[in-house]
Amino acid sequence: MVLNETDKKILKNLLEDARFSSRQIAKRIGVSVGTVLSRIKKMENIGLIKGYSVILDQEKLGYQLTVLTEVTVSRGKLVEMEAEIAKDPHVCGVYDITGLTDALIIAKFKSREDLSRFTKYLLSLPYLERTNTHVVLTTVKENFRLL
Repeated sequence: MVLNETDKKILKNLLEDARFSSRQIAKRIGVSVGTVLSRIKKMENIGLIKGYSVILDQEKLGYQLTVLTEVTVSRGKLVEMEAEIAKDPHVCGVYDITGLTDALIIAKFKSREDLSRFTKYLLSLPYLERTNTHVVLTTVKENFRLL
């Protein structure tokens, strides 16, 4: 789907606060409520808008550690390993990547003990050859609300 300026304005408002009503968005961007409703419905129908959510401050919930773990997998089992790793509740993202490793995992933990258990779990998985974990010292920017 090619987004026009009205679509982009609607999405920017929803990204700012998904609780905005169609009426509020219409008033803010200078179009009719019907236009906002139909554009949102169209973006939902094609899967551009996948759902509505709240953004939580993970540190205030106790998740003090963010890690990026590089994973090397053997014998063509990358898809299976990624699917298994993605099930862990600490995991925020699993990515196929280029370079010396096969995948990158982003995960958050409340304690070093939780991180230790997760790392040992990863290393126990069949076909997982090696991990290389980077602990984030400072989060300068973390925002996946792109447009």
